[in-house]
Parts: sequence; C-alpha cells; structure tokens
Amino acid sequence: MKYSVNETHDPSLECRVKSAHDPRTDFPIQNLPLGVFIRLNCKSRPAIGVAIGDRILDLKQSREKGLLAGLDERLLEGVGSESLNDLMALGPEHWSALRRRISLLLRAGDASRQKAAEIEASLMPMSETRMVMPARIGDYTDFYASIYHARNVGKMFRPDTPLLPNYKYVPVGYHGRASSVVVSGTPVRRPWGQSEGQSAPEFKPSRMLDYELEVGAFVGTGNALGQSVGIREADAHLFGFCLVNDWSARDLQKWEYQPLGPFLAKSFATTISPWIVTMEALAPFRVPAMQRPLGDPAPLPYLADKEDMESGAIDLGLEVFLCPEGKSPVLLSRSNLRDLYWTFSQLLTHHCSNGCNLRPGDLIASGTVSGEGKGTGGCLLELTWRGSEPVKLPQGDTRCFLEDGDEVVMRGRAERDGFVGIGFGECRGRIVPSSDSF
Repeated sequence: MKYSVNETHDPSLECRVKSAHDPRTDFPIQNLPLGVFIRLNCKSRPAIGVAIGDRILDLKQSREKGLLAGLDERLLEGVGSESLNDLMALGPEHWSALRRRISLLLRAGDASRQKAAEIEASLMPMSETRMVMPARIGDYTDFYASIYHARNVGKMFRPDTPLLPNYKYVPVGYHGRASSVVVSGTPVRRPWGQSEGQSAPEFKPSRMLDYELEVGAFVGTGNALGQSVGIREADAHLFGFCLVNDWSARDLQKWEYQPLGPFLAKSFATTISPWIVTMEALAPFRVPAMQRPLGDPAPLPYLADKEDMESGAIDLGLEVFLCPEGKSPVLLSRSNLRDLYWTFSQLLTHHCSNGCNLRPGDLIASGTVSGEGKGTGGCLLELTWRGSEPVKLPQGDTRCFLEDGDEVVMRGRAERDGFVGIGFGECRGRIVPSSDSF
C-alpha cells in the first residue's frame, strides 16, 4: 500500500493560521504532524496536538468542542489519550479520516467559518507548551540501511572488505534500548564505560562521543506473534516518521562490539524529534528506491516488490548543525534519506519475517544516513575519518568528537516542485559532563 496525493496536499490551500504560510515554516497546512505536548504555567496533562505554523491544535479540546463529531468513536478515544499509541493502533483508514478533518478545520474558508471561535480556542502558541514523548516506545530497533555509511565505516576497520558478504542480501539491524529514548531538548550526559587502554581496559567517561543522523519510523498497526507482514502490506503498518540521533560512544563501541554488536556504547541515550510526520503527509515526496549498482544481487523474493522499487524511498533532505556552547551554529553535513540501500518497507518486512511481533509505538530507525560525496557523512566518525581529519569550526576551533557543552541540532525537510515543502522540526540535544564518579 502506498498513499496517494489528495486534496490535503493541494499547494493552493489557505490556512486560518497565518504563520503556516511562512515559507520557512516546517508546519504548513499540507503537513499536519502529530505530537504530544503539555501546556506551561498550568497543571495540565499531556495532550495530542497537531503542529500548524507556530501554533498547536489541541485535539482533545477540539473533540470536546464538537469539532471532530462524526468520526469513529475509537478515533475520538484515541485523540483524547496522553500518547499516540491508541491512535497508531487503528490503521490507515482512521489516520486518513483524521487528517482530512483537521485539514478542513484549519482551512481559511466558508467550510469552517461557522466554527471559527471553537477552532481558535483550540489553538495555542507553541511557545506556551513543552513537547514530551509522542508515544510509549515498547521496542526500538536500529538498522544499518545506508550503504555509504556502512562502506565508510568498513573502510576504516576492514580496508580490504569494507562490506561484509551479508550486507547486500539482508537488512542488518540490532535491538536498541527503548527506555533511554528521549525527546528533543533533553540533555545527554557523557557516559562512563570500558574502553581500550595501553595495557588493560579502562573504566572512564567516553572521550569519543559522537552523534548519528538517522530517521525513525513509528509502527502503527502491529502483527501477531508468529505472523509475518508481506512487502506489499508493510507501508500500511507504518504510522509516520521522526528524526533520530542515535548517540554513540565510539571508544566504548570499539572495545565491546565484538562478537554481539552495540551495547552500552549506544544505550545511554537516543534522541527523537517530537513531531511525527505521517506517511500520508509524505506521499508527494515518494521517489524510486536506490538503483542497485550493476552486479549487486537482487533482493530475495520476500523483499522484492516492483511498487516498492518505484516509490519506496522518500526525498527528505537532512542537515546536522553543531552549536558549541555560547557560539553560533555550524553546518556539519547534508544528506538525503532517498540514498538508503534498503527501504523502510523492506526493513519492516524483514523485521517480522521470522514471526517477530511489532506493536503500535515501536520505533524502527534507519541507521546513520550518509551520502556518497564529501560533507555528506552522518556522523563525526565519518566526517573526521575516525578523528584523523578534525572538522574546522570558526575562531580556530576544531572537533574530532563532541565536547561537553556542544549541542547537536538535526533538521529534515521534504521538497518537490509543485508542492509545499514540509519539515520535521528539530531534533536537538546538548552534551553535559559525566558524573564526577561512577
């Protein structure tokens, strides 16, 4: 299943919220991402909202004012929850119905004029809110879907065989730590851990702290234990996307990753952006999957689908900025999600091909998204080539890896001629010093 472009993507739509027409906004009326917020300066509970310009439409309040009347009762219960899990569980038909209703409510025109006062009362400035985790994440899986990233890292450690034999046949991934996934803006404490020493391993704070630019997909409807999901049905099980920073302690990772892969070097924190851009919102930006080079094997039959090859990728531009404490942001890299070797449908299908049960709110991440050219590496490990080529910053500063006080800011934006560009907001986190002692 692939979503089609429809009236909610119409570039001529006019919104009642003026800031939604600002060409710099990530949140025009064609986007309508969902998140969970708390109102500041009052004892409010978390509520589901929709980002529109510089404001948020409170869906719980919209429901109470009758603005969502006529929608399925389960959908109304879902939007009244304190997380998106119940809504995610309902499936594409319900998600689309909600998107159409919200689009109608926010349009500037006769259709919603009679309820203008109720709509205005359900809108609030983003500046008067705090974003919290959008969903209860039961499980988090991180893949390794960028062949450019995999090849670069492989060259550093295995120059003669940068890609292992399985890479072009199977989407490689590992089970991450869901409990330490945090929302954008949460400080990240430098972790302690074991790293290689001159004569024996040492236990100390990491000195090679890194970020990883990734995109994550939230699972909507799940699958029962023991049942798989075919490649044609995979998209219908994906609710939407966010930005992901999979923080990595490279010195700890180097010492511990063999033979079972990532562990404490990554489980201390993973940051996600708070707004989930739905699959339907991204319909205009679907593009063909990466064309495999001549000589590469075709995907095995359970991962092969003509429709997925024709429109399984997403043209999503990604940027990473470094903000040293007290200094201006510096652009570190640009890459694009369309350059993944494996599509998200392939990732989900492979994930449950053995009968593994996915549940609403589970998070599937792409792995570091890197490009082929210079300045497209999705982490400092690549940009500095394992620390041997420091990144130059203004005023003579350099970075091989992150210092205390550094803030990493990630942004994503999908654009295409004939459509209004949509964004993801920011995924940001600042490094704070390790605790004084273990």
